Order: sequence, then C-alpha cells, then structure tokens
Amino acid sequence: MSIVIHHNPGCGTSRNVLAIIEASGETPVVIEYLQTGWTRPQLLGLFAAAGLTPRNALRTTKSPAEELGLLDPSVSEETILDAMLKHPVLVNRPIVCSPRGVRLCRPSEAVLDLLDRLPPGPMAKEDGTPLIDKEGNRLD
Repeated sequence: MSIVIHHNPGCGTSRNVLAIIEASGETPVVIEYLQTGWTRPQLLGLFAAAGLTPRNALRTTKSPAEELGLLDPSVSEETILDAMLKHPVLVNRPIVCSPRGVRLCRPSEAVLDLLDRLPPGPMAKEDGTPLIDKEGNRLD
C-alpha cells in the first residue's frame, strides 16, 4: 500500500505534510479533495480509521462552518457529514493514509509517525519551525 494524502494545495499545513512525505523518499497518491469532493463511504471510512467523528474533523476556521450553523453543539454528526459532502472544504486537512495508519496530520509533524523512514535532516516546516535536525533526529 502506498501513502495517500487528501491534500489542499492552498493550505500551508497540507503543503508541509506533502513535502515531508516526499522528502522521506515516498511518492504519495495525492487526492485534491476540493476538486474531487468526498463520498459518504469514503469519509466514514477515513474517520473510522483515524478515530475521528465528523464534528472533530470539522474545519471551523477559514471555512463556512459558522455561517452554515455547524458550530452549535446541538447540530448532529449526520448534519455535519451531509454538509461536508456538499462543501468539501469543511473537512480538516490533510488526512494521510499509510500502512502505519490513518491520521489527520495537524500539526504537520504528525505525519512522521506514518512514515517508514524519516526524511534526512535538517528539515523545517514552511514557517521555519525545525522538525528534524542535521543528524536526522525528530525535534517535536
């Protein structure tokens, strides 16, 4: 099984995660979910594998979640899931699938646990935060 990243190229965290995966020597399958959208079975499968619910996978900032009324605690998981299917941007990202598991990789260093080998160091996130030192050790 190869690594799959559900990616938004407009998101810094998603770009960081993709760069980390590629620096580790992997060539991931990149799914730009804003273009492809989601299916109900796909989201339910990803959420189950990652231990997420629609509510805790909901992107609450830089998304229409508030204007759609999805932040109210009384809104059902089913309603949130339905909204995610209509508005793919509501799903927090990036979600990465690898032989080591499925995870919402926020912060981006969470992807390191899904890789067979770490990227060579030194490596930093887009914002300059160090991730791996020059000896190849994790810094998180």
